[in-house]
Amino acid sequence: MKNILNKYKGVKVLVTGSTGFKGAWLSFWLNLAGAKVIGVGLKPEKGSIIFTSLKLKKKIEQFYLDIDDFKKINNLIKKKKPKIIFHLAAQSIVSESFKNPLRTFSSNISGSINILESCRLNKISNLVYITSDKCYLNLDKGKNFKENDRLGGSDNYSASKACAEIVFNSYFHSYFKKKHLSVASTRAGNVIGGGDLKINRIVPDIFRSIKSNKSLILRNPNSTRPWQHVLEPLSGYIILGEKLMSKKLSSHLTPNWNFGPKPKNSKKVIFIVKNFIKSWNISKKIIIKNKNQYHESKLLSLDINKSGKELKWRPKLTLPQTIKLTCDWYKKYYLKKSNMEKITEEQIKYYISK
Repeated sequence: MKNILNKYKGVKVLVTGSTGFKGAWLSFWLNLAGAKVIGVGLKPEKGSIIFTSLKLKKKIEQFYLDIDDFKKINNLIKKKKPKIIFHLAAQSIVSESFKNPLRTFSSNISGSINILESCRLNKISNLVYITSDKCYLNLDKGKNFKENDRLGGSDNYSASKACAEIVFNSYFHSYFKKKHLSVASTRAGNVIGGGDLKINRIVPDIFRSIKSNKSLILRNPNSTRPWQHVLEPLSGYIILGEKLMSKKLSSHLTPNWNFGPKPKNSKKVIFIVKNFIKSWNISKKIIIKNKNQYHESKLLSLDINKSGKELKWRPKLTLPQTIKLTCDWYKKYYLKKSNMEKITEEQIKYYISK
């Protein structure tokens, strides 16, 4: 991993969604590696602590703009001419997609088209295009989804991600493949880690509940999800990005990649909740109410054999290690005297050493 990170030193990298959870972690990691990071994202929302905690505004060249605005994002890419783009910007909350479907489809589809079109017009050679494991047509049959499985979605969020993948596939075959440009789409599991306080995400909801001593409301306590620390898929994106830049991937490979956790990390939501509470070491009883308003798949799991074979990527962390790292980050944050940049850097170094 260290050798791969060294390849990013001095490289101009553009990260969309840099003010969000995954985008901020990726921007911070690439900055540590010596990359010249250009961040694109909306101004951090209230409760979005990761971007400000890591003081990224001082570390990267940040632009506050909406990827839905084609003119602005295209002009920025044209002006900056990054060597590689990591596209993470999205409306990423499932419950929000029911409340605001227009915003969800606009951001996740139209916004993504704007990135693809800007890459085409400006001849950007390398693109890592991040969607979601929810892009697959999930009939709750308990299968591990492979990259060539059928896409689809019975809810707005899943459908928006499936559409984003279909559009990517169209651009790949219509433009990028013909011009031998290096692009790839990626799908990851349920990502957790320090710094996320968005509403209606299970881990942030757990910590808000612990902090306020209020009841924790769960949508689907018995749903099974592939839980992984945020550094797991990010390491995959970084490895994949280096392979794209160095033209090391075989031309016969399809451009889609799964980055999921170890099979043992796929657990029910209620299991995760109980273990986070236990790891926090509190004795207070948390009341859990079953509040299932929206359709969500009960089972979700990814087949990661392709990433293992072709990229030599593997998930490193057990679920207990993932929970501990996440809890440690939030504990240090709530102490308010901790240097969160140092804590985050230490967690990245720990991950690299595994």
